[in-house]
Amino acid sequence: MTRRIFAVVLVALLAGCASTGGNSRDPLEPMNRAVFRFNDFFDENLYKPVAKGYVAVVPSPIRTGIHNVLANIDDLVICLNNVLQGKVPEAASDFMRFVINSTFGLGGLIDVASEARLEKHNEDFGQTLGWWGVPSGPYVVIPFWGPSNFRDGPALIVTYKTYPLTPAAKEAYPGHWVATLNGVRTVSLIDVRANLLQTTNLLDDAALDRYRFVRDAYTQRRRNLVYDGQPPLEPEDEVDDQTSTDVEKK
Repeated sequence: MTRRIFAVVLVALLAGCASTGGNSRDPLEPMNRAVFRFNDFFDENLYKPVAKGYVAVVPSPIRTGIHNVLANIDDLVICLNNVLQGKVPEAASDFMRFVINSTFGLGGLIDVASEARLEKHNEDFGQTLGWWGVPSGPYVVIPFWGPSNFRDGPALIVTYKTYPLTPAAKEAYPGHWVATLNGVRTVSLIDVRANLLQTTNLLDDAALDRYRFVRDAYTQRRRNLVYDGQPPLEPEDEVDDQTSTDVEKK
């Protein structure tokens, strides 16, 4: 399924390279808007209803436990990326979170580490590439997935291939490990969508151009994550700052 999705993206990119939008960071805007509309249709007719059903049927304490277990597994991914970025103290903290939650937190059902004030970080392979200087490249909307760019999109493949549960699933379910992992990933996607239900409702009410709002919010958030909340000024930011200063002087 993953290979098919990225094949679709590649074909769409090749087809869209001749088109240029008004935004230099979004030269594939016509194609991206089309994929965005498709994703919206998919979300409204399948993804969102499933998430709503999940919230309606599964009691809140159980949903919280499932979310904690998935977040506990994710701490290993975060730890690996902090190691790749040379952030040793953060990586050690991530590993301790996993150990504490896996033991005292009943396999991660209870987030004991946060109660112990061990900060949960947010790192992935796309951020690691950005930390090492790989530019984000043009913005792109991936079918069934959503906003991304030429750096973060391919990085999803690495994230998929290095999923921490893969070795354990192969050992425990040698004949059904693929189905097991797909089940876990499906639950993870539903959990993410369920936690975004309120956010998307606010987006529908607030944004005049939902595509532009999502694109700009994604781009700014990823830049902040790559630079750990302290991104350097870009040329246009400097121009804006200078313009503001000139206006203040007048």
